Formats: sequence, structure tokens, C-alpha cells
Amino acid sequence: MNWRALLALVLAVCTTPALALDLKGHLEPGGFAVGQVEPGATVLLGDDPVMVGADGTFVIGFGRDQGSDVQLTVIHADGKPEQQVIAIAPRAYEIQRIDKLDQNMVTPDPATEARIKSDQAKVKAARATPSDRRDFLSQFIWPAKGPISGVYGSQRILNGTPKAPHFGTDIAAPEGSPIVAPAAGQVRFAETDLYLTGGTVIIDHGFGIYSSYLHMSRVDVKPGQMVLQGETIGAVGKTGRATGPHLHWGLNWNETRLDPALLVPPMP
Repeated sequence: MNWRALLALVLAVCTTPALALDLKGHLEPGGFAVGQVEPGATVLLGDDPVMVGADGTFVIGFGRDQGSDVQLTVIHADGKPEQQVIAIAPRAYEIQRIDKLDQNMVTPDPATEARIKSDQAKVKAARATPSDRRDFLSQFIWPAKGPISGVYGSQRILNGTPKAPHFGTDIAAPEGSPIVAPAAGQVRFAETDLYLTGGTVIIDHGFGIYSSYLHMSRVDVKPGQMVLQGETIGAVGKTGRATGPHLHWGLNWNETRLDPALLVPPMP
């Protein structure tokens, strides 16, 4: 029986009182929150199951276009379900125009498109198995220092063509500037030549929280390597689809793209 059928069956035979659950984090598009239930409980965000740790810890994240609320369901170890509607704060986004790009970067030919899809499949596979690490609970630091040249959620218009929103924070640091791990974790992906993102690293911080680093000129880590907060993982570059040196810093909750800037204080 799949999760949707199980949920429908449980709710059909049980009452569903309001759930009084304390969530800590950012209840807004691009944010994530941490909650706690008793060990053995099942948690669903909407209709989708959420990873729950042995001690009852869980994480939920909210994408760029998340609506004004979302339903959280807890099915306790004794089978009793409870539900809570979580209000999500509204958020507005910028429009960003980028011109003078190689047109094949904007509208790739079939061979290039196939390569992009292959790259994306490898990146998705790197995030396919959430770990029970707890590094995401620490205070993150900035992975590089420099002017902010791109923000999460902005609508991208490339060479006059509307494209997907920008899912991350761009830091316009000089080429060769060090990139450090903003929190401890395990490297899940490290390659030097993806078509769109060039030098790319992904770090697993636990419970589906992954940070990513794109356009790197140098990659200093390998998959499986453990890194500490502040440890150098590579250097800023302009590889892949980039108009100049910068670090694109991304954050995911599984496949939901989040805003890493919510995790750090303002740039000093």
C-alpha cells in the first residue's frame, strides 16, 4: 500500500484533532524548519512522507512557489493521526536580466541538451539518499566573501529570453578566492566540468539538507570526504555558464530548492 492510500485509510477511520507542534526555522518560501515527534511516528508534508530520525527529529522545506499554507500530518506510533495547517509567510522576488551570454548556453543544441540532462541526473543521484547527519542544526557561515550579485528566487531573463528562476545566492568574489564549507558534512559530489555549472561540489548536512557550490575554478575535495565547517573545498571561478567570477551557493531539501542566505547573518 502506498503512502497516499495509507493516509486516506487512516484518516477515514480516525478522528484528526489539531496538532500542536513546535517548528523551529524559517516558515517561508526558500526556508526549512525542524520539528520533533515521538520515536516511531510517521510524518507527511501534504501527501509526501518525510524522513524521521530514530529520536523523532524531522525536517520540512518550502520551495520558491510554496502557497500560503501547507498541511502537516503526524501518524503516531499507536496509529492515531493528527494534522496541522502551517501558515507560510509571503515573499516577493526580483527580476534579473543577464545579456551577452553564449547563445548555446541559453538555447542549447540537442547534443548539448543531452549532456546537460546527463549532468543533472548525476547531481540528482548524489542527493537521492538522505543521511541522518545533524550538521544542519549548526549555525552556518558564509562560504565566500564578496558582493552579492544574485539572490534566491529572482526571475532570470537570459539574452532577452525568460528562463527558470535563480535558485541560490551568487557571491562575486575574485577568481581563485577560497570557498569554505559553511557547515560540517560529507561530500556527495565533486566534479570539475559540468556544462552549466562547471566545477561543482555538493555537501550532505543531513535529513535531506544539501549545499552546493558552482562555477568553481578548483575543486579540492572528493566524494565521500568528511569536511569541517570553515575547511577549504575549492576556489571561486567562472566555469560553466557564467559571465564572470563568482560562487553560486545553493541549498536543497531533497529536490526542493531553498535559500541559503536564510541560514547566515548579513555579509560582513
